[in-house]
Amino acid sequence: MTAADSSANRGPAPAPQEVGAMYDRFGDLLALVLGGSALHVGMFVPHGERVRAASLLGLSDLAQDRQTEYLADVLADGLPPDARLLDIGCGTGGPALHLARRTGGRVTGITVSRAQLARCGERLSAAADLRGRVDFAYGDVLRLDHADNSYDAAWSIDCFPHLADRPAALREVRRVLRPGGRLLMTEFALRGTTVPVETEAFTQLWASPPPTAFATLLAEVEESGFRVVRIQNMTSNIALCGELMYVLYRQRRDEIEQRFGKEATAHTDPLMEPFRDFCRDHVDYYLLLLSTPES
Repeated sequence: MTAADSSANRGPAPAPQEVGAMYDRFGDLLALVLGGSALHVGMFVPHGERVRAASLLGLSDLAQDRQTEYLADVLADGLPPDARLLDIGCGTGGPALHLARRTGGRVTGITVSRAQLARCGERLSAAADLRGRVDFAYGDVLRLDHADNSYDAAWSIDCFPHLADRPAALREVRRVLRPGGRLLMTEFALRGTTVPVETEAFTQLWASPPPTAFATLLAEVEESGFRVVRIQNMTSNIALCGELMYVLYRQRRDEIEQRFGKEATAHTDPLMEPFRDFCRDHVDYYLLLLSTPES
């Protein structure tokens, strides 16, 4: 079976507009149970240091910031001065701002969520030191509105898990990168034999198709024309993220119901435990640093 065949058999996946609609409607809910710093998996397992947090939500925000800083350090290594950078699935804008400060480059962030885009604008307005160096726009990685060879590097933190056609997205990113350009991405991979109710809970809460095996991911990367520069297993972070989301949801359920209504909690209540179990038992989490050919 080819990587393309494997991708076609991933199962039902939301359209980009559906992913955007999920973040439009429930982005603030996610911030209550995942942390609102960046809306991606945090680095709960630190690299050689311990930092105290006053609450579970504070721990999640701290972990997300640590993850952002770590990934920015990985991508920044070897970038040219005044690099042009693309943030794919930029969330609420915090990581793009950090990346611009860390690298000194110019960053364009894209998202399929109108609500997130508005939050990006608010954050950029408060960042006087970055005016003219960061911009945000509505954008779909499957159909990038950018010319060929536009960027020196790109990153995509927890965006690729949402995609129904990962190979097409990889090809689009490669198209807009210059020769020798780099893509840093985080992605889930499936581990073991799953239970349908757990898989369904994960795909609903993450607005994603089911994860594929890691070998399928690597095959799709190779077929898209990227070269693997670095792979790092960060699985402990997704297991702890699922556990933390489960605990915070239970602790803040009344607040969530008051804010989002009984329909939201009635939908989410039966999903949280199988979601936690799926994250713990069947999801691996990887950092991949990829490079386009030099010519």
